[in-house]
Amino acid sequence: MVSSVLCRCVASPPPDAAAATSSSASSPASVDPCGGAVCGGPDHRLRLWSLFQTLDVNRDGGLCVNDLAVGLGRLGLHRTEGELQKIVQAGDKDLDGQLDFEEFVHYLQDHEKKLRLVFKSLDKKNDGRIDAQEIMQSLRDLGVKISEQQAEKILKSMDKNGTMTIDWNEWRDYHLLHPVENIPEIILYWKHSTIFDVGENLTVPDEFTVEERQTGMWWRHLVAGGGAGAVSRTCTAPLDRLKVLMQVHASRSNNMCIVGGFTQMIREGGAKSLWRGNGINVLKIAPESAIKFMAYEQSVCSLFQIKRLVGSDQETLRIHERLVAGSLAGAIAQSSIYPMEVLKTRMALRKTGQYSGMLDCARKILAREGMAAFYKGYVPNMLGIIPYAGIDLAVYETLKNAWLQRYAVNSADPGVFVLLACGTMSSTCGQLASYPLALVRTRMQAQASIEGAPEVTMSSLFRQILRTEGAFGLYRGLAPNFMKVIPAVSISYVVYENLKITLGVQSR
Repeated sequence: MVSSVLCRCVASPPPDAAAATSSSASSPASVDPCGGAVCGGPDHRLRLWSLFQTLDVNRDGGLCVNDLAVGLGRLGLHRTEGELQKIVQAGDKDLDGQLDFEEFVHYLQDHEKKLRLVFKSLDKKNDGRIDAQEIMQSLRDLGVKISEQQAEKILKSMDKNGTMTIDWNEWRDYHLLHPVENIPEIILYWKHSTIFDVGENLTVPDEFTVEERQTGMWWRHLVAGGGAGAVSRTCTAPLDRLKVLMQVHASRSNNMCIVGGFTQMIREGGAKSLWRGNGINVLKIAPESAIKFMAYEQSVCSLFQIKRLVGSDQETLRIHERLVAGSLAGAIAQSSIYPMEVLKTRMALRKTGQYSGMLDCARKILAREGMAAFYKGYVPNMLGIIPYAGIDLAVYETLKNAWLQRYAVNSADPGVFVLLACGTMSSTCGQLASYPLALVRTRMQAQASIEGAPEVTMSSLFRQILRTEGAFGLYRGLAPNFMKVIPAVSISYVVYENLKITLGVQSR
């Protein structure tokens, strides 16, 4: 087994390690692998060099898939070709198809660090050992229920001394050369999209565990998230209305600034006019969240069915699979409530006395422009889902992995401020990427209300903006949009946490 390799004496250290150990070579303890709990004591590279030499079957100084298959097979560890390819791909920095010693060390150190985080997460009693009850509890937290017999079977596969518990060495030796793509407790700690509401509900939803679905906690999470979004959107509504006005009316000849925009709104309709369009913006949270949740759950179920058909037994979704499910759910939800999006834009742009309310606005649009007016700008809105959700998810995962690599030592829990910072940055990047499409959507929604205005398409509007205003014209209103991100995220988080307590939702 791997432990026999990690604990054997090292006859010849690697060249760069030789110099580091020459000064202490005269001391027997310096090369005695049995002097500490882990072979080599403090010199981690010695035991890794020994393992590297064992696996380097053809002695060419590199580990290819064949070397790993033969070498691990001799150690009693049998991995599929696909798993071995993942190991090589994960560590192969120079893309030569094999791992040299430095790449091998980097891969194992990174992998061992993740394994230690998982071990500490599973070790609920904090006694340095994992028993069957701890395995059952940890899997239950992830929504997977197993019997005690199944938990004991898992233990026996790793337990080498018959104690029916797993210590760190047994855990590390069993998993060290096995690729792990989804670390469960990292997924639990880093769930983020439910609590962040910046006014654009295009993020990929969180996945609820089986236990949360069965106990009814899922709807409480949705209610808490909806309440947080309502408060957050109301508090930042003046900035949101200013953004819409700048998207539609600002140009080279009408250079609308933030102070000037607020002054214009207050002069035209008083302080109350700053919240025009907010009512429908808050009202659409409930149907959009509910439809998006149901569509996402259905998409996830369909993906798992497809994966089972192709022979995969993986119980969690990869990042790109979450993106596909989230984008489909977002498209379905946006299609369902899109007329409310048009109403929100028209209400935000209305003059004093133009409409008596939301229903009056809807009736007048239907009477004057027909049903098609409620779907103006639909195409750029749909196209904006993928760059927003994709970049938001990619940036969040990148920031998450960077934090885990650098700062995670005893726990994968990043804390509130790191979560808020990562969520804010990822959401901002997503908005930046999809903003031109959002601006074109808003102008198409608005231009349909102007009598005598020519019919515009997405492509013609893009060309017109670029011709008359340049590329900068595609980012009108970006400043107030970014100004509302930090307060929106902060307010939604505080309200969400308080509503969770009120509704009796247990923290993940």
